[in-house]
Amino acid sequence: MKIVFSGTQKGERPLIKGLFRTAEKITGQHDLKVAVSFVSSRTIKDLNNRFRNIDRVTDVLSFPSFDLEEGQIVDVNDSNFVADVEEDGTLFLGDIVVCRNVAKAQAEEYGHSLERELCFLCLHGLLHLLGYDHMDSEEESRMIAKQEEILNNYGIVRD
Repeated sequence: MKIVFSGTQKGERPLIKGLFRTAEKITGQHDLKVAVSFVSSRTIKDLNNRFRNIDRVTDVLSFPSFDLEEGQIVDVNDSNFVADVEEDGTLFLGDIVVCRNVAKAQAEEYGHSLERELCFLCLHGLLHLLGYDHMDSEEESRMIAKQEEILNNYGIVRD
């Protein structure tokens, strides 16, 4: 997986790269590209307000590069995605924006490491870009199960 990073701190890039490689193996999706940005509370609040009409800070936002039908999961082998493949052979899924301040607060609140919270948030964003959602209990169960499978396989377990 190719990842374009913005706003990362020391050690975050290899952490997220490893996590996303694990996600690729488990989901069976390869040749993907995403952008991951770490931003301030103000920036994510502005984005949340502008794109979701929710005027508050949030932990993670995902901005997919294409629309999926309800319940549709990205499959790079699906002919519907051929037109979206870039010249380098990758499929750009979209952008993941994480608020580090909220991640720190949530890590403290939940009693686990910042590393675990950042992995959870980045993976949550990636799964949204792949088509996973939590709008109803069935979708939510499927997404939570996939998150836990990937995090556990990567060695990021709940404390």
